[in-house]
Amino acid sequence: QEQLVESGGGLVQPGVSLRLSCAASGSIFSVNTMGWYRQAPGKEREQVASILSGGGTSYADSVKGRFTISRAMNTVDLQMNSLQPEDTDVYYCYLRFWDSTVVTYWGQGTQVTVSS
Repeated sequence: QEQLVESGGGLVQPGVSLRLSCAASGSIFSVNTMGWYRQAPGKEREQVASILSGGGTSYADSVKGRFTISRAMNTVDLQMNSLQPEDTDVYYCYLRFWDSTVVTYWGQGTQVTVSS
């Protein structure tokens, strides 16, 4: 059973940086996608960034130039710079792969709050 454990959330002031990490364990297909979504109460879930096992990346327009996603084996990090209050959300790590159908595993979520 795959398991994703996140770390690194917290309360920070605007303009500050924060780094989220997510470690996946279990039986993981070599070809996969890892990434981050975020969601606040009453809002739709937004995909923040993703990275393929081959290294290709994708970002939401709202975070381009400020956030950087990276991975090493089955660990994915999200470096968040120049944080703004609108980045306040619960951030969820995910692992997605194809096994006859699309399979997605989720982390438990980590709160990021940006406030002065």
